[in-house]
Amino acid sequence: MKALITGASSGIGRDIARYLSEKKGYNLVIVARRVELLEGLKKELNTNVEIVNLDISLRENCIKLFEEHKDIDLLVNNAGFGLFGHFYDVDLEKELSMIDTNILAVHVLTKLYLQEMRKKNSGYILNVASIAGFMSGPLMATYYATKNYVVALSRAVNKELKKEKSKVKVSVLCPGPVKTNFNNVAGVKFGLSSLSSEYVAKYAVDKMLAGKEVIVPGFTIKALKCINKILPSNLMLEGTYHMQKHKN
Repeated sequence: MKALITGASSGIGRDIARYLSEKKGYNLVIVARRVELLEGLKKELNTNVEIVNLDISLRENCIKLFEEHKDIDLLVNNAGFGLFGHFYDVDLEKELSMIDTNILAVHVLTKLYLQEMRKKNSGYILNVASIAGFMSGPLMATYYATKNYVVALSRAVNKELKKEKSKVKVSVLCPGPVKTNFNNVAGVKFGLSSLSSEYVAKYAVDKMLAGKEVIVPGFTIKALKCINKILPSNLMLEGTYHMQKHKN
């Protein structure tokens, strides 16, 4: 069995790679831009590991990745990042790069690998989103919007597969704060306590392999997701604003 993981150089992606290799016996294709971190990860693992040094925010690179590594049983779309600030202040080029990484790459790779998996009638796709994917997020407006896209796309595609009784499964991981480098890149500090990336990785893989569609690790974040369903949208939006403001 072989898994391909984007954003595998650190955080959740790195720990998913470790868990799939060490506990599940998967051979891996690990993808990121920081090749030295990929090389360090490869040295840790006992299964076969192929390193791909690639910027998947570029559409042509996503297509190249698929064409060179078509035979994949499990795809993890983990690469992504966030930006903090008022929508009118956030640098446009950084924002567009985030959209390309968080949306375009997930869309292209999900579509291409899903087409291949349907031919075999087997396979798993795990798209890494966030609890932000169920909300609007003032002060991180574009990031929240990208994760809404990932949640909506993943759930819709999985419903299509269920309707045709396909054995291919699409899951979406929606964690809250996790101890990764995300905070430094986004320029935020979380008020809520953070889960370890090792815990989230194990939880996500186990739930995905069990066929869970929406994966939400941690009691606090599960509760927040439930509250989001109950509270009026304007009140939730106000609460999200204050939560985001305290991250700065």
